[in-house]
This record gives sequence, C-alpha cells and structure tokens, in this order.
Amino acid sequence: MRDVLPEIVRWWKSGLEFGLATVVSTFSSAPRPPGAAMAVRGDEVVGSVSGGCVEGAVFELATEADRPVLQRYGVSDDDAFAVGLTCGGIIDIFVEPISIETFPELGEISVSVDAREPVAVATIISGPGQVGARRVIWPDRSSGTLGLDRLDEAVDDDARGMLAQGLTGVRRYGGQGERRLDDLAVFVQSFAPPPRMLVFGAIDFAAAVARVGKFLGYHVTVCDARPIFATAKRFPDADEVVVKWPHDYLSSVRVDERTVICVLTHDPKFDVPLLEVALRTGAGYVGAMGSRRTHEDRLARLRECGLTDAELARLRSPIGLDLGARTPEETAVSIAAELIQLRWGGSGRPLSSTEGRIHGDAHHDAHHDAHHDAHHDGHHDAHHDGHDGVS
Repeated sequence: MRDVLPEIVRWWKSGLEFGLATVVSTFSSAPRPPGAAMAVRGDEVVGSVSGGCVEGAVFELATEADRPVLQRYGVSDDDAFAVGLTCGGIIDIFVEPISIETFPELGEISVSVDAREPVAVATIISGPGQVGARRVIWPDRSSGTLGLDRLDEAVDDDARGMLAQGLTGVRRYGGQGERRLDDLAVFVQSFAPPPRMLVFGAIDFAAAVARVGKFLGYHVTVCDARPIFATAKRFPDADEVVVKWPHDYLSSVRVDERTVICVLTHDPKFDVPLLEVALRTGAGYVGAMGSRRTHEDRLARLRECGLTDAELARLRSPIGLDLGARTPEETAVSIAAELIQLRWGGSGRPLSSTEGRIHGDAHHDAHHDAHHDAHHDGHHDAHHDGHDGVS
C-alpha cells in the first residue's frame, strides 16, 4: 500500500474514483503479504496483489466494484490456472471503491506517512457490521467509526499495539465489539515508520551494507567519529551520515525491537564501548564484523565491562550467514540474508533441499528454532575467516 500511495493520492486529490484491492489474509505459499495493494482506474493500474497470478481477475473486480467485497483466490484441484494461484497459496483480497467522499482521511494519512508519523487504517471486511466502514488511528487520536463505540475502542487499542510492532493483519471481534468472539473481521493496516538500520564504521563494507539496508526498506544511518570518512558523498544510499563517537550516538537515539545495529568498526576503542551500549538496548539485531580472533578478544573485553553471558549471547559475530562472502557487496548480502532469516524464520538452507511451505511464519515456523542452534555450530565456523585481513 505504501508503494501505491503517492499515485492514488494524486487520483484522490483530482476528485477521481478508483478501485483499490488489498491483500488482507494469506495462507500457505501466498505470493504477496497482507497489505500489498493494487489500484485500478480505467486502464491504469499501479501496484500488485499476487505478483501476476490473479492480477487479471482482480483488475476486473476492481474495475466493476461499486461496493466493498471480500474475495478469496486459491488453487482448484481440477485446473489451477482457472482460479489463478498456481503456487499453492490462498489469498483473501478486499476490493473497494475509493473517492474523496468514501475515504476523506486519505490525504491526512498520506501526510502522516510522509512525515514518518505512525498511522493505522482499520476496515471492516466481513461479518455483521457495516462492511467497508473505516477508522483511522494515530497514537494520539482517531477519525471515523466502525459503527459502534465499543468496537471503535477495542480496535483503537489493538491497532496502536500493532503500530508499535509494525504489524498488519486481521483482527476478529464479536458483533458488538467483544474481543473473545470472531463474528466480525477487521483488517488493520499499519503505516509505521520504516525500521532503522544503524551502521557504525565508515568503511567500504559500510557503504555496501547501507545500500542493501536501503533496498530492504530500512531507514539507514551511518555513524563514525572520523569526519574525513563519514561523509554523505561516500555513503549516498544512507538516509543520514552522523559524525559522532558511536557509543555516544547510540545512547542518544531511540532503539526498538525492529532496529538493526551493524558494527563494522573492528577497532576496540570504537566497538567495545559501542557494543556495551548496543547489547543493553532492545534492538532486534546486533551484529559485529571481524574474524573469530577479533570476536574472542572482543568478548573478553566486554566481559571485563560487566556484560553478562545472556547479553553477550545476543551478539551475532562474525556477522551474517555463511555464504563464503569476501567482497563488501557479498558481505552485505550475507548480512541481509541473516536479517531476512531472523524476520521470517527460514532455515538458511537451499530451498531445493527443503520440504513443506516456502513462506513460513516467523513466530511459529519450526525452522526458526533451529536457527539459533545452527548459528553457533561447526557449520557456521567457516564464515568470515576471509575477513581476517580487515580485523
């Protein structure tokens, strides 16, 4: 939805009506996640809901939609192509007509997204309520109604919790807003600010990591205490370049569970005080570059600083997955691979050697539990020996 927002806001401001199709639920190996959207106005199309599988059918539905409708697409045993999804997945898509009259808050939502202000849109997609009713929720205010005060209050609480975690998905309630019932489905789409990637150490590896971090959707900051190296010209892909002692900078910024911290300094005077701060934050990922010799020396210094074994266990070093990476670009890919694995719970093995679902649940996939064991076993020991020269 974030990808199509600039174009649909332009249509909206011009007083045009258009159809908006949004993925609200997925099952099995669905091609696009909840929140993916496609907008249709005449012969113009922006966005995608399935990577091509059911685009044609959704285009027709969005073109003809004069009222909100929830449509499921999946595989037919007789002829998968007749239904459209040949990948084995199932997707629920909510299609609705959009205009200034039907969605008056769209402009304000766009302003919030541009300003990196968290905002969520809650829409009734099925059940006894008014399908298509919408409520927009910010951390400090709300607009619109889903039809009942009790339902509005319950959704406001849930949506703000989802916003804090950057989550998008369906929540279910009773017809009167009861939390323990599932008669009524509400799709909550979070427009949370992008997660942060903090890259410390203004070296060539940092430039590659900043580039791949931006590609993955992070707001990227590069920080180094040396002004001659920490320049915007050297890091064109970074959102900001900060000249400050790394540990002082990290102590001054907000860090949450979506924050990624990459320590590429491999110099004790920088990385030890920095990691002492980093490992005591709530960051979801703390990784440090260096050889195994550098890592062992770093651990000893951190223990001298008073860090516990539990705190040290959070440190991912050598950084990244074992891909045999050597160049800055290859190393950046190995770090990106580890971030993706941690987000979604993959095994890190070639898909050709695995069975079952391709797209697992990051919180429930059995492979996710195996990752933490595999990360420290002998198979991982080969990674980053090639980085001894930069330690």
